[in-house]
Amino acid sequence: MIKEQPPPAALSWAAEVAGPGASIRTVRRLTGGTHAATHLLATTGDTAEIVLRRYPPGDMAAAKEANVLAALDGLDGWAPRLLDADPDGRRFGEPAVLISRLPGRADITPTSPHAAAAQLGRTLARLHASSLARLAGLRDGMAAATASSARAERSAPAAAILANHRHRLAEQHPVLTHYDFWSGNVLWHNGTLTGIIDWSGASLAPRGFDVSWCRLDLVLLHGPDAATAFLYAYQEAAGEAVPELALWDLFALTNSHHSVETWLPNYHDLGRTDLTAAALRKRHTAWTHQRLAAYRGR
Repeated sequence: MIKEQPPPAALSWAAEVAGPGASIRTVRRLTGGTHAATHLLATTGDTAEIVLRRYPPGDMAAAKEANVLAALDGLDGWAPRLLDADPDGRRFGEPAVLISRLPGRADITPTSPHAAAAQLGRTLARLHASSLARLAGLRDGMAAATASSARAERSAPAAAILANHRHRLAEQHPVLTHYDFWSGNVLWHNGTLTGIIDWSGASLAPRGFDVSWCRLDLVLLHGPDAATAFLYAYQEAAGEAVPELALWDLFALTNSHHSVETWLPNYHDLGRTDLTAAALRKRHTAWTHQRLAAYRGR
């Protein structure tokens, strides 16, 4: 992660975008995420607040996020709007985007995890109902996942199952998929979910991709009951069940089999300092056993 404050050239760029004669009044780092350095910039211009996201040199995520946000065009208020982009890092050596600020803040320590999980489910169902008319240019999420998960699938407990049945997942109808829909990539205000952030991976993929990924995150944070509350709310809002749910859960578990401990900095940054790498592995393993049993007993 890029930890230092934004360089002067980045602030000058943001001031230009904020409006004629604008200047940057304050710079505040936003918590969550270890990939991009994210800062909230308060300005004196027409655009009072701007979010600056900077990526390591050579990283393609800025270009991907810019393309996705341009296509989403705010997603009826659920996604930030793209204000400007420097995907090649020509201004100050780091690929970056400037985006609008959504109300709220990240919160993975809700008073009622089940109520929060239900809101996550209803919001995801709304996302998945988005029209695909303007989104045909988004990447194929299943193809991208297959290309990046070869190592994990060789040794993960569900490797053989996925090798034989992955095609059943890929053949399902695609929807707008966030690709990293978890508790830390949504914002809250007064207990209400207000927006979705970090869109660089957005793809076209079956709904089970996001559903299973969020269920895994909820298990790690709050336990299987929260994952169930999320699923019930999602399916009620979507008006249909998620086909091959157990197989999708194994898909998410397999894709995270070698990396779940690396999620710890994200959780700590957002306040879950009680979690340890050993605890994440233990919960991941227990969820794997549970979902393997569900798949074999279906």
